[in-house]
Amino acid sequence: MIQQATFLFISGAEIAFILFIVIMVFGADKLPEIARGLGKGMRTLKDATNDIKHEITKTAEKNGIDTSITDDVKKELNKVKDDLDDFTGSVKRKF
Repeated sequence: MIQQATFLFISGAEIAFILFIVIMVFGADKLPEIARGLGKGMRTLKDATNDIKHEITKTAEKNGIDTSITDDVKKELNKVKDDLDDFTGSVKRKF
C-alpha cells in the first residue's frame, strides 16, 4: 500500500485563508518585508546546500572515490519518472 504525504498539497482556498491570517496578524505593510526575508533565507539555504554538495564532490574526487554512480542513479530515476508520467498521463486522459 502506497501512502502519500498530503501535507504539501494545499488547495487554493487554504492558501487564501493562510494569506488572510498572515495579513491580519502582521499587517499589509509588513508583508513585503517578511517575504523579502523569507526569500533571502531560502537563497542562503540553497547556496549553503550547493556549497556542501560541491565540497563533498571535490573531496570524493580528491580521494579517488567514484562519483559517477550518482549520475547513473539520477538517469535511472529520471527514466522511471518519465515512464510513470507516461503511464499516469494515459490514465488521466481516460477519466
